[in-house]
Amino acid sequence: MIRIVTRARIEQLEHDFRSACERARQASGAANEAFGRHVRELYVATDRAERAEATTTEVGQLLARAMEELSAAQQELLRKDIEIRRLRAELEDDSMEGRTLTVLLHYGEPHTVYASREDAHADTATHGVPADRWVPSGERPASACKWRCEAFIYDAASNGFRRAYMPAPKPVGEAA
Repeated sequence: MIRIVTRARIEQLEHDFRSACERARQASGAANEAFGRHVRELYVATDRAERAEATTTEVGQLLARAMEELSAAQQELLRKDIEIRRLRAELEDDSMEGRTLTVLLHYGEPHTVYASREDAHADTATHGVPADRWVPSGERPASACKWRCEAFIYDAASNGFRRAYMPAPKPVGEAA
């Protein structure tokens, strides 16, 4: 079959072809722009997800350390609570009658309380007084001595402590 095509028909076909190419080029450009937007959005979403994952890991590590510290603190508190209960039971079981305490006086002012004279003498070495250089203070007032140990004994009648060694009473005005 033979077909005769006129010049006008060829021009019309060429015009339609150019229009179709232009529309295809525009559609391709729009598709490329949309693809670029989607790729950028994908990179942003991936970056956010990676940062969130890193933050989650870091927070998890911080939480694990905090839980370890909390556990250690709870164990320490439990040990201290047990020790306090033991000491309370010991205090409640022991009669205070006859128990002595030693008070370290610095120029007559209370400085530290010790369970025994030996503990006081040992600790005063940290204040510059060797444990083997203690001598009786005699009749001097407590305020005249730089460091002085005084023993106190529990007196149940007064529900408190009194001096274990009372100084000899002096006659007042020679009237004794």
